[in-house]
Order: sequence, then C-alpha cells, then structure tokens
Amino acid sequence: MSTTPRAAVILAAGQGTRMRSPVPKVLHRVGGRAMLDHAIDAAEALGCERIVVVVGDHSPEVRAHVVKRLGEAAVAVQDPPLGTGHAVLAARQALNGFTGRVVVTYGDVPLLKARDIEPVAAGEGLAVLGFEARDAAAYGRLVLGSDGGLEAIVEAKEATPEQLALTLCNSGVLAAETELLFSLLDDVKNENAKGEYYLTDVVGLARGRGLAARTATANEDAVMGVNAQAELAQAEALFQSVQRDALLEAGVTMPAPDTVHLSWDTKVGPGAVIEPYVVFGPGVVVEGGARIRAFSHLEGATIAAGAEVGPYARLRPGAKLAEGVKVGNFVEVKNVAMARGAKANHLAYLGDGEVGAGANIGAGTIFCNYDGFFKHRTVVESGAFVGSNSSLVAPVTVGAGAMVGSGSVITTDVAPGDLALARAPQQARTGWAARFMERMRAKKAGKG
Repeated sequence: MSTTPRAAVILAAGQGTRMRSPVPKVLHRVGGRAMLDHAIDAAEALGCERIVVVVGDHSPEVRAHVVKRLGEAAVAVQDPPLGTGHAVLAARQALNGFTGRVVVTYGDVPLLKARDIEPVAAGEGLAVLGFEARDAAAYGRLVLGSDGGLEAIVEAKEATPEQLALTLCNSGVLAAETELLFSLLDDVKNENAKGEYYLTDVVGLARGRGLAARTATANEDAVMGVNAQAELAQAEALFQSVQRDALLEAGVTMPAPDTVHLSWDTKVGPGAVIEPYVVFGPGVVVEGGARIRAFSHLEGATIAAGAEVGPYARLRPGAKLAEGVKVGNFVEVKNVAMARGAKANHLAYLGDGEVGAGANIGAGTIFCNYDGFFKHRTVVESGAFVGSNSSLVAPVTVGAGAMVGSGSVITTDVAPGDLALARAPQQARTGWAARFMERMRAKKAGKG
C-alpha cells in the first residue's frame, strides 16, 4: 500500500425516494449491517486517515449514525443537493489541512471492498474506477484514448452510437490529490438540464489542462449501487453467495448452503456443520466441530467445538455454549453461559444466568428473569438436575448436584445436593371423574 496519506469522501446525501421506506437509503442493511457502514469499513481498510461522510440536511438519522461511529468532524452537509460534484465540494472544510489522495465513494454501494478501490487509490493523478458491464444500458461510458488513458466520461443519453457500443462503464468512484480534486471541482459548471454540478466533469476538465487521467476496473457486482428494494435484495443475495462460498472453501460443511443466511461478521470454524435454514444475526462465532441444526436462529452467541444447537433453537446475545453443550429444539437462550456438557434438550427459556458443567435443564423449564422493571440472574451449578416444567424465579441459585422436582416453582436458593419440591400435593377424589362424565353425557343427550 502507498505511503501517501489517504482520505475518503463518502457520498450519502441522496433522498433515496425509490426505496419507498421511512428508513434512509444508506441505513438499509446488507448482511445485517447498514450499507453506509460497509462503505466506512472499506475506507478504513484502505488506510484512510480521514473519512468524511456527506449527508443531506433532510436526514438527521444518517448524520446521527455517522457521528456515533466516526464523530462530528466526519460529517459534511450538502444543502441543498446540487449534484455529485457539489456534494464532494461540501467535504472541503472537513478535509481542511489534509494533504494526500482523496478517494470518493458512495454510501449505497455495499459490496465494494478496499481491494477493489486500491488500484485508483494508489499512484498519482486523477483515476476513475470502471467496470465491464454485462448490459451497459444507461451507465456512463469511459472513453479511452489510443494510449489507454481516460479521455472522457460520457453519459448514455449524450453518447454517440459508437460510444454506446462501449462496455467499460463508470462506477462513480474516483481518486485524486486533494489540491487537484478541489481545483477541478471549482471549475465544474452546472450548464445542464438539471442545473447540477457533476463529479464526472472533472475528467474533461483535467484533459483540458493537459493532465492525464487513468482507469482501473472492478467486478460489476462489487460496484453495484442500491436505489430500490429489488436492488437491495439483489445485493443481499450477492453478499450471501460470497460469504457462503468463503465458508465452504474454509472447510465448513453446509448441505444446503443456499438456505443459510449469514451476517457480515459471522465466524464459523473449519469442521463445523451448518444444517439447512439457519439464520445468523450479527456477532456469532461458531468453533470448528460444532453443529448448528436446521431452522435455528443465532445472534450475538458463541458456540464452542462439540456443542450442538437445535433444531429450532434460538440463541440471543450473550449466549455462550462451551464444549459438548446441547441446546435442543424450541429452546431459547439469552445472556446465559452454559459450561461443558450442560444440556437443555427441549422447550425451555434460559435468560440471564449461568448453567454449570453437566447440569441438565428439563423440558418446559423457565428462568423467570424479569420482574417488570429489572432483570435478575439464575444460577444452576454443576451437576444439578432441574425437572421438567419448572420455573426458577430469579434471583435464585440451584446448588451443585441439587435436584428440582418436576413442576416446581423455585423462589429460594437450593443448597448443593438437596432436592427441592414446590408444588401442591396431589389429591384423589374417588369416582368423581366418572360421575362428572355421566352427567355431561346425559345433559348432551337431553339437548339433542
């Protein structure tokens, strides 16, 4: 990577009206992460020491998002919106004092990575990132000279038939030295139908000064912009395909990979097995040798080697499963650490607490963790056995090796090795059921 300092200007001021959503366009998610965050990630991976996000005055949510991640100094406001060239000019003050190369990218291009941008970020002079289009359609064309240099960017509606035949198209991403970029932008005019200042005009202006411009290319999918819900779904599908292929290549077993939905930060170790229809939210780590069975949903969870989850399990943030843990069907675990060999095989809710090594949580068990105002912890120590259909009312501890009888409501601590029973005694009324049934049958027959 070049030693020349780098900065990024990320354009995120568009209205996004085609999304038809109350959520600002660049905050829509791909792989569980806002598209704008994908763009910031790429800029950081590129080594940009300054990142400026140009936002619109119409979108306080986007501004708040940028401030939370990068701070107030990273925000530039374009008001009113007068085109892409005008948007980059809005970042000038935020880049005050910066000397180096400035890369211009976009907050609605979530699949673009640092490796794609690097060829234009490196080197000197004006550089534009292009792509070979499968269907050039309405894309702007990159017109090259006989020496391979970039002569002009021509919009499709203004192109000649010969230029329309070109398939090398403009991604919108470019880079130049700070002084050169803003010098060229100062000369951009708005003499067009929309009365806007176009970033693409800098190429013609540079050539008019006798300066060279060059191109680099990226895969078309990498530079895909998202402007509508259908394109968001397409970007998600492309993202998922890349993530799945990477896991398969790394040695993860997925019998039906197309049914597995991954997040941007999902980590799965070699030798793990992911069965069909598993959904990973953000923050999941699965070690090699673990098995995630079908129709499970995981978020913010850590699963150690040899653990088994599901089918139909839900792991929420803070779930930590050690080696050999079994969380079975229709079990929900939230903010609970389960030690080696612990089991909750079916139909349980474990929220806020810990389960010791080798402990067994019976079917229908509930950690009653919420009193309407605060959350409380339940501790089931090593080797304890909690019988089916029990409610453990937190804060409460079931000691090591203790047992809880089925159907109990436990409200106080159970000492190690004790048996706790908390249920009404069973009563028998001889012949009551038979007499009741007989009366009911007679009553029904009378109405008939």
